[in-house]
Amino acid sequence: MTTDSGELRRPLTVVPPGERGATRIADRVVAKIASQAAGEAIGGLPEGASPPHATVVVHHRTARVRVHLELGYPGDIGARCARVRRHVGERVVALVGMEVSEVVVHVERLHLTPPYGPAQGRTR
Repeated sequence: MTTDSGELRRPLTVVPPGERGATRIADRVVAKIASQAAGEAIGGLPEGASPPHATVVVHHRTARVRVHLELGYPGDIGARCARVRRHVGERVVALVGMEVSEVVVHVERLHLTPPYGPAQGRTR
């Protein structure tokens, strides 16, 4: 087969899917996605808190995630951790296409958040 300019053109060959290779996503990329997802799930950070960070172990397209974060107190810590677990799992599946076998949340520090409204304290 030749083109108008006289060059020889080869027909396209179809490579079976098993022979095309694979895309490997680094653990640190998945960890970055998990960290950002944890930040999305908890909303704003309390004053003086460090942003969430995650560590990930990937084995055969399955990720195990550990998220380390700091939360404001008082608040429903169990519900917030459940929201972080659910959101991190959903975002990793959606963005990376990996199965997430577990998401472990470590609350490293609680930050006392000031009460809403006028300053409270003892008055005379």
